[in-house]
Formats: sequence, structure tokens, C-alpha cells
Amino acid sequence: MAERVPGGRPRREPLALKDIVLMVVLGVVFGFLYWALVQAWNGLAVLMGPAGDLAQHLLLGGWLLVAPIAIAIIRRPGVGVLAEVLASVVEVVFLGSPVGPLLVVAALLQGLGSEIPFALGRYRRFGWARFALSGLLGATLVFGWSAFRFGWYGQDVLVLRLVLQAASGVVLGGLLAKVVVDALRRTGVLDGFAIGRAAAAAREPVARRG
Repeated sequence: MAERVPGGRPRREPLALKDIVLMVVLGVVFGFLYWALVQAWNGLAVLMGPAGDLAQHLLLGGWLLVAPIAIAIIRRPGVGVLAEVLASVVEVVFLGSPVGPLLVVAALLQGLGSEIPFALGRYRRFGWARFALSGLLGATLVFGWSAFRFGWYGQDVLVLRLVLQAASGVVLGGLLAKVVVDALRRTGVLDGFAIGRAAAAAREPVARRG
């Protein structure tokens, strides 16, 4: 919620305690889920044999999930980035991710890319296309960093890597996030958050003009 300050400019109130708690909970839960996804990545890489290096791109979208979910529920700037970073810290500090501290840098980029489409919609638009774009930008933004770090530039399969990662971002990091958010909203557990208040306002009958 925003309030007016001298000069007529709106000033946003700080995040409510329940929003902060939710972000922490999401960060912890998805930190564990992301760690499990690493195990799935390793297994898929083995199954794919010589093409196993591409497994990371097929599953990359799964590491984008927490950002759009947090944004859709809380609807405040920065919560997507914070949720992704929190999840990465849980992975590195508590679960000993083999990626190490650089995972936090990747999470920062993923969260930023995922949040941009919602920021452009002023955190008021949450349709399927918005979620898909969130996953796409999150996946492609971190791809540039990963390509530099792992020396993918100049490889014959660079474009294939990018296409696979972008598709994974759209499906797993965008559309799946929308499915999860809608499912949670229908249970009623989110009624006390911004997403619940927005849904309640949308259900209110429109007053007829006299």
C-alpha cells in the first residue's frame, strides 16, 4: 500500500512482517527444491550420455520458479530478486551446493530477469504471457553470465544451448510458476496477501452508474 507525502508523490510502506516471513519461507523451501533439482540434473546428464552437458539447459527453468511466485503473491518491487538470492544462500551455506558462492551471482541475475516483466507491468499484470516472459528473461539473462564463465562462446552448440535454456525458462520458470500460484490462490491460504486482496477486489460487483 502507498501513502501520500508532501508534494503529492506516493510513498510505499515497508514490507509487512508476514510478507518478509513468506519470502524467507519461500527461500528456504525452494533452496531445498533447487538442491534436489541438482541431483535430477546429475541423473539426467548420465542418462543423456555424450549430450549430458545439455541437461543443465533443459532443467534451468526450474531454478527460476521462486521469483515469479514471490512476486505474484506479494506484488512489491525486489521480492523476486530477494527470494532467488535467499534460495541460493540456502543451497550454498546449508546444503553445500557444488556450484559454490558464485551461485548467488547467478541467482541475482535470474531474479532480476524474472522480475523485469512484472516491474514493467507495475506489479499489476499477472497473465500467462507475463509469466512466460518472466521465465524467458530470467533464463536468457543468466545465460550470458554462464556462457562467459564456462567458455561457451565460440562453440558450435551455443545457439542450441540458448534455445534449450530459453524454452526451459518459459515452461518451467514461467508457465509452471503461474500454475503453482493459481493453485495456491484457489486454496485460500494467500487471502491475507496482496494476491488475495486483488482477487477479492476483482470479485466485488461494479457499481452501476446512475
